[in-house]
Amino acid sequence: MLRYFTSGESHGEALVAFLSGLPAGLEVDQAFLDRELWRRQQGYGRGGRMRIESDKAHILSGVRHGKTIGSPIAVLLENKDWKNWQEALPVEEGEAAKHKRVASPRPGHADLAGALKYNFPEARYVLERASARESAARVAVGGLAKLFLRELRIEVLSHVVAVGSATVNKDVSWDEIHALSQRQEILLNCADSETEPHMKEEVDKVLKSGDSVGGVFEVVAHNVPPGLGTYAQWDERLDALLAGALMSLQAVKAVEIGAGVTAAASPGSAVHDEIGYQRASGFAGFTRARNNAGGIEGGVSNGEDIRVRGYLKPISTLRRPLQSVDFATREVVKAAYERSDVCVVPAAGVGGEAMVALTLARCALEKFGGDSIPETQRNFQGYLEQLKKF
Repeated sequence: MLRYFTSGESHGEALVAFLSGLPAGLEVDQAFLDRELWRRQQGYGRGGRMRIESDKAHILSGVRHGKTIGSPIAVLLENKDWKNWQEALPVEEGEAAKHKRVASPRPGHADLAGALKYNFPEARYVLERASARESAARVAVGGLAKLFLRELRIEVLSHVVAVGSATVNKDVSWDEIHALSQRQEILLNCADSETEPHMKEEVDKVLKSGDSVGGVFEVVAHNVPPGLGTYAQWDERLDALLAGALMSLQAVKAVEIGAGVTAAASPGSAVHDEIGYQRASGFAGFTRARNNAGGIEGGVSNGEDIRVRGYLKPISTLRRPLQSVDFATREVVKAAYERSDVCVVPAAGVGGEAMVALTLARCALEKFGGDSIPETQRNFQGYLEQLKKF
């Protein structure tokens, strides 16, 4: 099984990600991994932290001579801001007077719930781990998962559907999303040139008012064969795995697969994707007139593009803070302020890509197996032949 986890704090010395289970012989493109990390740092509305960090994936283990060797992979991401926090967040005891307390919890953040759970007198340690800075580590190992999926001709990308009230009201094709990913400058990662300026206006509005804004991103997995996931067990359904993966991203409060939200208020005849057949089309000749199911039926991929949307709440840290309570005195005060973004929807989309890629890579390895890339590819090709003969 493909397994991964991360460690590190937002202002600690580094983030570390671990990935175990990738087959041996996968070529690791360092420039691709670093561009993935660069994409996560872009977007209109990001804060000052992005001007400090320049994330690079430093691989410590599991890759030699440019290829995976079958052993666990460890990736380190240096936090350049650490030099400003060494006295505030030392590993050793340090000086209490130099610690930077988070004296009042921010509404909408993990501050209060985390402090109560771990019995902390204030929220500094909660903030440090709950921060979306952690998602950079996931993007690093998600890049490795993307490289693996490429061996199976599967690609994963994202685009922004909405920022505040500015929404794309048209279907966006895979070709448009792919072209978007090749841009050298990322504004709001929106494929609709008419809507993107209105998204920028939404960000400008909250910048002026000291507020923050959320939105919606869509992750699309292209060329996924039918048969990933299963209906046989509740915790192995592909839609459930993807929903949990996206919901695990910081600030994501809802997940939609295909036309899930509008489908709930529509008749079945307007929702379900009619099936046709055209020899030599797709993976097994079966066709769909539309893709309201988002590429998944009954917990199993059906050969259409997988489309998953993440609904992002506004960032909890506001420059004009909401009411809170002081941890020590219990008096009503303003919530703590920590340097932050005002809009992270494009960056969250890149994090969403990583989570979708890791989930699909896990499901693909469970289905096709293989301790080396040639073995996995042989098994995959055999399955494609099976589909052709169906």
